[in-house]
Amino acid sequence: MKKIFLFSTFLLLSFLSKAQDADAILAKVVSKINSVIDYSVDANIKADVPLIKILPVNATIYFKQKDKFKVVSKGIAILPKQGFTDMNTFLAKKSAYMVVESGTKTLGEIKTTQLTVIPTGENNEFVLAKLWVDTKRNLILKSQITTRSSGTVSVDYAYGDQAEFGLPSQLTFTVDVKKFKLPKSVAADLHDTDDKKKKDAKTEKSGTIVIKLTNYKVNKGINDSVFKEK
Repeated sequence: MKKIFLFSTFLLLSFLSKAQDADAILAKVVSKINSVIDYSVDANIKADVPLIKILPVNATIYFKQKDKFKVVSKGIAILPKQGFTDMNTFLAKKSAYMVVESGTKTLGEIKTTQLTVIPTGENNEFVLAKLWVDTKRNLILKSQITTRSSGTVSVDYAYGDQAEFGLPSQLTFTVDVKKFKLPKSVAADLHDTDDKKKKDAKTEKSGTIVIKLTNYKVNKGINDSVFKEK
């Protein structure tokens, strides 16, 4: 009985230690993210999603703390917010989740620490998030986010000259085609797709969206009027 108690105590202390380590790692990542008060950036968006034929789109993205976000484009911009601003906003609310360390993984030549983020609220849009963190630079290199409305979205991050702010130079999304929410105009076009193409597309379970980001302007100040609907 004593041995069982000691073993249980050891497991509990081990879990608490990993949770504390995970909290410290994620806190550094979030601190870097929170250093961004606002930014604008040019984006080139290429979508390769079954049943959708859409040309690459150029857009300008605007963000301002805490949750102001706008995309300006002449074309249809498919931009998954789950791995973009929505996740950052969620991670900034420390009381909304718990985090534990769940192993390591080498991505390219970089050894990352895997963190599992579990929401504590019952009505949260986020169900689960897995993050692979470069602990030397405090950067997320990969994420896998499961939400109630859009299924699971995986994101690979590449960084350039804005790494000090945790802002990526490229995002590669892999989305669950059946659950991913499409813009209304694109979804409407799907109704016009012939049955054969729809049948062929059923074998396609995922699609990719690549977003290249250039010409960042960080913490230069953005007027709230930019985010108002016109």
